[in-house]
Amino acid sequence: MAGYRKPLTDTVHADTPTGAPEQLLALLDRLGFDRNTVQPAGPSGPAYLWHEAPAHLGEDEKKQLASRAVPTLLMAGYVVHIPDYLFDEAAYRSAAAQIRAQRAAPTTPAPSAGASSRARSARRAG
Repeated sequence: MAGYRKPLTDTVHADTPTGAPEQLLALLDRLGFDRNTVQPAGPSGPAYLWHEAPAHLGEDEKKQLASRAVPTLLMAGYVVHIPDYLFDEAAYRSAAAQIRAQRAAPTTPAPSAGASSRARSARRAG
C-alpha cells in the first residue's frame, strides 16, 4: 500500500496493487478511507480501484488518518510506503499504543449458560 497526496490538491490516496485482496480493501474501508471504483468504458477490462481520505477532512486530519492506518496495516502483514509530508508521528504513536493496549488487555470469557445454571443450583442447594 502506498500513500501519497494527489499533486495540486489536498487529496490523500491509499493505493493498492491491481488485484489487491478484498481483505486489504475492506481493511482500508474500516480504517476510514473511502473506496472509489471506475469501471472500464469498454465491455471488458479491470476496474480501477483506489482509496482516499474523505474529502470533508482537513489537511491535518487526512495526515492523521493516513498515519494512524500504518500500524494496523503493518500488523496485518502489509508493506506500507508513506511519504514524510503525510506522516504525523503523534498520530502513528497513538495508534500503535492503542494496538498494544488492545493486545495486552486480558480477555475475560463470558460465563456460559451451563455455568450460570450450575451456580444458581449451587446457591439453592446451600
